[in-house]
Amino acid sequence: MANPVNERARLLSNDPVGPRLYLMRLETPIIAKTTRPGQFVHLQIPAADAHILRRPFCVYARDAEAGTIDVLYQVVGEGTRLLAKATPAVVDATGGMSVLGPLGNSWAAVDEAQSGSGLHVLLVGGGVGAAPLYLLAEDLIDAGCAVDVVLGAQTEDALVTRERFAALLGREPACATDDGSYGRPGFCTTLSQEALDAGCSVDGAPFDRVCVCGPDPLMKIVAAQAHEAHVPCEVSTERRMACGIGACLSCVVETTDGLKRSCADGPIFDAEKVVW
Repeated sequence: MANPVNERARLLSNDPVGPRLYLMRLETPIIAKTTRPGQFVHLQIPAADAHILRRPFCVYARDAEAGTIDVLYQVVGEGTRLLAKATPAVVDATGGMSVLGPLGNSWAAVDEAQSGSGLHVLLVGGGVGAAPLYLLAEDLIDAGCAVDVVLGAQTEDALVTRERFAALLGREPACATDDGSYGRPGFCTTLSQEALDAGCSVDGAPFDRVCVCGPDPLMKIVAAQAHEAHVPCEVSTERRMACGIGACLSCVVETTDGLKRSCADGPIFDAEKVVW
């Protein structure tokens, strides 16, 4: 893993893309070149003196040549509400946004794929949890792996990663919405179970690994499905973080090996080791 840097980033865009969802593009040449799938950045919220703690966001996409990263985030509290108000002009006037990264570990599936293993991987993303899976899908496809994607969201408007995944895969990802406005009505865990069942059939293509990110209940269900199908599963945990570098112990995850720090030991963990 590359050592993290504190980079002063230009805010190139920060636009609404769905219900309480925003897509931000930052010019961070060093971080864009060194980020691996699954890693995150820790942002100092601009013009928010009362909110001194940084906020963690996964790197959704990157362009190493252009020196940019994309961050997909949801407005859930005061910090992200202020972040949604940030504009390129305001951030430029303050000398840029302080971005610490890349932080955390990466998906083991990437190393396995790059070793020459022709993997068949199932990616399952719930809500903004789809964002940490996009770079993974890119690297797996570049390595010649077969990738299937399952996405879930509350509504069609919230399936904001669908088109980008479709362009990457060359086909539509399997989608489910809680209200039935797009794809399968209900939870995406039904689609992940169907995919695993199909892979276990006589003429199916079995999966070598499952990677999932989303709310804890979703990850718990998919981890159990993968366990039942005897497929290794990795999960990307989402925790509140204060420091982002493993010093404050505010983002611990309970595992069979004891308490682990989501920021420094994760955010990617073997699902079999997470105590749900």
